[in-house]
Amino acid sequence: MSAGLAWLASFRLRILFRGAFLLLALAVLTMAVTVLQEEKQRSYDTYQASFAKTKEQIAARLRHPAGQLALLNPPRSAAPANAVRPVVLPFSGIDFDDQNKVRHAVEMAGCLVQYRNYGSLCVAIGNNPWAGGFIYAAGTFASAPLVAHRIGDELLDGAHRLRVSVALRGETYRWLAPFEPLAAPSRPPNEGVRGRFTGYVEVDERDYSGQKPVKEFRGWVWQSGVCLDAQDEVANCQRKSFFSLRLPIEVLSQALLHGKRPPWPPPDLDQFRVRLEVLPPGDAPALFDSNEDGALPPFSLNDLTSLLLPGETLSVRKGVAGKDIEVAHLRGQDDALEAFSPLLTRLIRKLPVDTYDAPVELVDEVATPLGSYQIVLRGDARSVNRTLSAVATRVSWFVGAMLLAIAVAWLVIEAGIIRRITRLTRRASDLSRSVQTTGGLERFDLADLRGSDELGILANCLNELLRRAKEDAERERIRAEQEKDQWHAVGHEIMSPLQSLLVLHGDPDDPSHRYISRMQQAARILYGGASPSEAFQSSSIEVLSVDLAEFLQHVADNAGFADLSYCPAEGPVLVRADEYALEDVFTHVLKNAERCRRSGTPITMTLQTSDTAATVSIHNVGKPIPDELLERIFEYGVSDQIESGANGNRGQGLFVAKTYMAKMGGTIVASNAEDGVSFVLTLQRVRSGAGRM
Repeated sequence: MSAGLAWLASFRLRILFRGAFLLLALAVLTMAVTVLQEEKQRSYDTYQASFAKTKEQIAARLRHPAGQLALLNPPRSAAPANAVRPVVLPFSGIDFDDQNKVRHAVEMAGCLVQYRNYGSLCVAIGNNPWAGGFIYAAGTFASAPLVAHRIGDELLDGAHRLRVSVALRGETYRWLAPFEPLAAPSRPPNEGVRGRFTGYVEVDERDYSGQKPVKEFRGWVWQSGVCLDAQDEVANCQRKSFFSLRLPIEVLSQALLHGKRPPWPPPDLDQFRVRLEVLPPGDAPALFDSNEDGALPPFSLNDLTSLLLPGETLSVRKGVAGKDIEVAHLRGQDDALEAFSPLLTRLIRKLPVDTYDAPVELVDEVATPLGSYQIVLRGDARSVNRTLSAVATRVSWFVGAMLLAIAVAWLVIEAGIIRRITRLTRRASDLSRSVQTTGGLERFDLADLRGSDELGILANCLNELLRRAKEDAERERIRAEQEKDQWHAVGHEIMSPLQSLLVLHGDPDDPSHRYISRMQQAARILYGGASPSEAFQSSSIEVLSVDLAEFLQHVADNAGFADLSYCPAEGPVLVRADEYALEDVFTHVLKNAERCRRSGTPITMTLQTSDTAATVSIHNVGKPIPDELLERIFEYGVSDQIESGANGNRGQGLFVAKTYMAKMGGTIVASNAEDGVSFVLTLQRVRSGAGRM
């Protein structure tokens, strides 16, 4: 029955142990699935909010003049930005004579192409065909103070000038426009210079004698009076100029003369080519050239692609003659997703969330001067599954590593510890039954469980301890019997000679009588005791009133060694003590102090009193007592000397001192001082009478 219960208990613990590891593995899996579900829900909610915000952001950008410019000028063929082509402005025209209005129009529309060295250029047409067949150009360039063309000078290359060419429908228009300042009252230099560019049809010769300005060509320029480099305030420093041009295009003007409304913007606007150069005086290279490499184009519908996430599409449609024409179709760039697990993808797809797992679509409309545009933004929330699956696949090895670690830990503990502990428990149970039935350690064998690991060391130690315990128990029994017989014999043989000596020295004032009496008391205490420690603890002493001051003086006079210092007290100090026991106490303490003191140093005894107690401090100069022995030195058999038993030291002197002090109602403690060791003995003072104990 007991074997069955032991087997059942062992099996129950195994179930508990294995169940704990199984629950731990299930907890890891549950945690991973729960985190995936929460992340899926959070990702879906975030995607829905981000999708709506993306639609609002796109609509807001397209409603801005820069966005309307992009709508009116759909993405063209991939061509560099320096191939300047006119764009359709979201305005009917530009008031090119007013610097502020022109600057505000081109900056709001965002049509400026940016060049290096503070250069920029916007070439455009108005959205109203009846504004005239003109192409507008506005921009900036940096140069030294503008050099003007002198009226009447047939040569134009002595001044700053513009060279403009426009190619369309098989024809090319070319103009050369020198700078001419406007006559105005003198102004401070920091207010800049204002003038115009007078346009001439460009000829191959330098001499423009007889050439007349083009009437419909209008150009204005405003140069700032502030140097671009604030630290370079000199007359010839670089300054920024802003110009505005109106270029007459005869082909477009003739199309407006027909009775019907011409198609606007021109269908072949994408084929128009415009080039503008700013030339310095002389034959030096151009200060600004619109065909220069490195130009940055303005905002276009293609730039909205950066706002789209993978799987999202943006369609821009315009209704023309009852039909929806797709102006642009943009798709979010598919980022190269990391490898993902199909199993995790199916698991994530099965996780329930509070959303619609299907494509979503948002529609909005943007009105422009040339009609309304419908923007359709489509997204697929299922892309969240793919993104989440890629992330989950990347971190899944953490979960796998945790499960593998749990399995390995279970196998190692099961095979290397639990089974051996079970066998060790079974052996211990058998040993316990053997001790109860035989009364001793008869049957034990743990040799097969011993090894180099912790459990093997434990089994080895238990095996050795059991063997030594059996041997020590037998030796202790024999030693106890021998010690008891020895003390009986010693006590019997000593008592008779002491009694004879006491008769020879019967006078109480005889010092020999005092020492013989102490020897008899010691013999009576030890005689008949099972062991010395038991004998001392069971002894009885007679507590009387003793003058401690006189007693200490007697001890100092008869100590038997030199350099014992004692300062006598004034008057008697009565304490409760047994004179013989107290003398034994001081003898043992002083012997230890004399043995441990440094050679040539004194031993000092100091007496201090209070209303209820008297304290004697015995101090010697020498090595301190180790901290771990400060309390144990008063135990029986404890000594600070190596092999004390071989030298005749049994470690019982301080044990006797503490035992006697306790029986007299006093205390004794040891403490380390700066230069040695101090023993402090405390006894109760006597006010009236004396008692016995």
